[in-house]
Amino acid sequence: MAKSLTVGAFQFAGSEDIAANLAALERGITRASREGVRLLLTQECGLCGYPPVERDAVTSIDQHAQLDALGRVSSLAKRYGLFVVVGLITAHGPKFLNSVCLVSPDGTTGRMYHKRALWGWDIQNYVLGDAHGVYEVNGVRVGLRICYEARFPEYFRELFRKQTDLALVALANVGDASHRGQTDVYRSHLVSRASENAMWVLSANSASRVQLAPSCLIDPDGNVVAECKADQEDMLVGSISICEPGFGRKGRIALSRTLSGMDSADTAKG
Repeated sequence: MAKSLTVGAFQFAGSEDIAANLAALERGITRASREGVRLLLTQECGLCGYPPVERDAVTSIDQHAQLDALGRVSSLAKRYGLFVVVGLITAHGPKFLNSVCLVSPDGTTGRMYHKRALWGWDIQNYVLGDAHGVYEVNGVRVGLRICYEARFPEYFRELFRKQTDLALVALANVGDASHRGQTDVYRSHLVSRASENAMWVLSANSASRVQLAPSCLIDPDGNVVAECKADQEDMLVGSISICEPGFGRKGRIALSRTLSGMDSADTAKG
């Protein structure tokens, strides 16, 4: 039997102002509830702003205020019966983790994923995450990923091996207008991750500056089926269906299983 899920991606201008970020998230969650969304994805560091682009440093984050804001998101998720993915920075000893939290409709916040593709200022500020980031939402297996990880097939091959139906990619990829051409490059990465793994991909990017990656929904054949308007607060809503694959998708799945060593592993177990 086919599985279906109504999903949304909400983008807004993230900043160092946690109260302003929370107000934006409230707008997004409220709108999502009106439009029948069951799972809402929001951007990387959405609660606190992404350093050093949207705030000066991780050490300037008021962790208590951020925790209170997460509690408010939890209350909203419970009120409206939504799953909400929200980005934040969590303390980890003397350093920090770049995290996303899958908030459940019962308000629980324990399902986390921490960024592993660290480069540049991320290396200076964060420690590597170690969680797989795969969870179940209404019978659909979803995998959490963060920004730079979309450039590397390996992070999504992990999701394929775990039979993930939908990859959720939280982004804070913004910059100057002179780099706008990178948006097409990043979209192509997301399209490839969807097609090569025969899975849905949903992304949500910050809109604090010129967007260098799209907020979009891509089907398992690599078709972009919905996309937010660039460089402004916006939301996309779409329905995903997990059903029997067609001929071409079956081929990609079969060869991907072979290339990932899944068939040989199954044979060895037998």
